[in-house]
Amino acid sequence: MTEKSSTEETTAVAYIPPTLAELGRVHFIGMGGAGMSAVARIMLGQGVAVSGSDAKESAGLTELGELGAIVHITQSAHNVSGADTVVVSTAIRESNPELAAARAAGLRVLHRSQALAAAMAGDTVVAVAGTHGKTTTTSMITVMLKGAGVDASFAVGGTVQGLGVNAGHGEAGVFVAEADESDASFLNYRPTIAVVTNLEADHLDHYGTPEAVYAAFEQFAALIPEGGTLVACADDAGSAALAAQAAAAGTRCLSYGFTEGADIRLMPGIHDGLASTAALAFREGLLPGLGETPLTLRLKVPGNHNLSNAGAAVAVAVALGVDVEAALMALANFSGAARRFEAKGEGRGVNVYDDYAHHPTEVTAALNAARTVAGDHKVHVLFQPHLFSRTQEFAAEFAQALDLADTVAVLDIYPAREDPIAGVTSELITSQLHRPTGYAPDSAAAVQSLADRATAGDIILTIGAGDVTEFGPALVAALSRDNHG
Repeated sequence: MTEKSSTEETTAVAYIPPTLAELGRVHFIGMGGAGMSAVARIMLGQGVAVSGSDAKESAGLTELGELGAIVHITQSAHNVSGADTVVVSTAIRESNPELAAARAAGLRVLHRSQALAAAMAGDTVVAVAGTHGKTTTTSMITVMLKGAGVDASFAVGGTVQGLGVNAGHGEAGVFVAEADESDASFLNYRPTIAVVTNLEADHLDHYGTPEAVYAAFEQFAALIPEGGTLVACADDAGSAALAAQAAAAGTRCLSYGFTEGADIRLMPGIHDGLASTAALAFREGLLPGLGETPLTLRLKVPGNHNLSNAGAAVAVAVALGVDVEAALMALANFSGAARRFEAKGEGRGVNVYDDYAHHPTEVTAALNAARTVAGDHKVHVLFQPHLFSRTQEFAAEFAQALDLADTVAVLDIYPAREDPIAGVTSELITSQLHRPTGYAPDSAAAVQSLADRATAGDIILTIGAGDVTEFGPALVAALSRDNHG
């Protein structure tokens, strides 16, 4: 594979965002997307004049319109008329008519991350990065802070259950943001507290090599100012190595995880259906006055990976000086983020869930959690690979992860931003599976097949970052209409 990263892409050059006053009216191209809508919502809360467009209507766009944004359905050059700044995501191509018109008019064009950096300016920034778990961890930190009395601003890549939105403007001077590493845009942020949940090779379509991925995270950690904190997972080799390097450079580091010696150590988790519990032990002297008795972490979501994510949230509470017992009480109310083991319904005693997992490590975590929920019953999976490049790189690892299920149906690859790669199909994965079903080019037949296989007490899990989420309701419908005699 040819390395696509460059010195410009991977060197942490200080980005100084414009002030909100300098932005004028801000137009978002593709405003309905999760990341774009979050920034638009934040700016509306800050009194910025906002407009935006998208190819189709959505509930999120309707909400932004109700908050005062000018919303255009369809994209056209005239939509940018009157705008001073235009915001794009990596998905927007130069041929987009609105972006072309903005370039021709000499308007300021910002990447979504640069616009978010402008919205965060002046706040204590908690930026959550990592190959996996960013959305859930950012959501947990937000729910935790608000429950503990800290009215934080937040921008998350998915709807936070319990809050009902993916972003909000708070008054506490603390900003919690999901920091996307997929295109190195997280290097536009200036985190006071940087969280790295894990560090593995991914997004090689952008970076080219694993080494370039690691270099970007090194530069992300280097953005932490004097007096700031790196929160890192002790269980993950990449994150732990990053913390060791940062600590050697003089950065304060807080580690969390199940590993002995972590500053915030989780004891083995106890799982009961969708609930998870673990005792927490703190490094001596970390919380003066705590005493010897470990505290208890309780969650309404399953899996050790979620207990680990909550460990990161607790570390943030420590770094911010938030009362840890109040933080744990707030975390006990956390019920999840959209598309993260999200319940879609039930039919014939079979529960259907949806999960955004799209990397082998994430798929493994989702299926391990599914096992704790299903107990002695079976787990059936409808999986949709995301990106040709990722499928090519990790086909064997995906097959190994999917073998944790009892039956698997694998849809065609969701291309997202990529063009096809010769010879790369879902059969690269299914040819290495040891479970029934395999490749399923006919999605309707795959839905019916999984519904036919499932019996009361089983669970069906749709997995992937594409439109596989749309099959959850179809599975519930198939289960509900099929009485099996």
